[in-house]
Amino acid sequence: MLLSQQLKSYITRRMIIKPVNCFQDNYAYILLDESSKKAAAVDPVEPDNILKALSEYPDYTLSMILTTHHHHDHAGGNTSFLKKLEPEKIKCYGGSEKVNGVNHIVKDNETIQLGSLSIRAITTPCHTMDHICYYVENNDDDRAVFTGDCLFSSGCGRFFEGSAKEMWEALSKLAALPDNTKVYFGHEYTLSNLKFAESVEPHNKDIQEKKKWAQQVKCTTPSTIGNEKLTNPFIRCDLPEVFKHIVHHPEKAKQVDILGQLRRMKDDF
Repeated sequence: MLLSQQLKSYITRRMIIKPVNCFQDNYAYILLDESSKKAAAVDPVEPDNILKALSEYPDYTLSMILTTHHHHDHAGGNTSFLKKLEPEKIKCYGGSEKVNGVNHIVKDNETIQLGSLSIRAITTPCHTMDHICYYVENNDDDRAVFTGDCLFSSGCGRFFEGSAKEMWEALSKLAALPDNTKVYFGHEYTLSNLKFAESVEPHNKDIQEKKKWAQQVKCTTPSTIGNEKLTNPFIRCDLPEVFKHIVHHPEKAKQVDILGQLRRMKDDF
């Protein structure tokens, strides 16, 4: 089982990612390219928290904001954050004009460059229809994805604006990323997600191991794509060990029907 989530910041020769706690259980992030000394802020909902985190890297220059979706607890700090900086020099990326402060709307598979880091926008509509995940990789074969409220550690976001079909398509895009991709999610829901996952798969040893680990730590970000394939019922919902507990006639059920039922079960859990 991959438990690299234990690292609160993941540092390589060229990429630094640091979680920033916001509100009660939100995660914002700073992403830094070591070679160019450029920085990005991901969902900087509490600007002062982000600025404090950036102060630990005084030789870096913030050049962009990456916003996953328009909900206030992710995009609500963009405008005030820009006012504290030089807004004419900073691009604020997002999936629609609903995103506060947005000045560049990204499209699926659009590539953004942060120094040596290549950032690919992945459209993942469902939680909101403008939801974007940001996949980052560099020349050292290091990979990360910022998943906002689409993919959580051992869970997924509510279907506020989309359908089970759209969430399945979104999760399938993320599951297709390399297994060693670090997953930086938007909320600290891991333990509650694992309790639900265990109720769905009571004999899954990977879930049991991850649950014990999550009970011992405060910060569970990042996960990995490989770990999510082992412990996330929403990604695993097409597997017999999951759907046999969810529907009475699995041979007649479609993946999206199983995912929809699973989400309803989690909503009532």
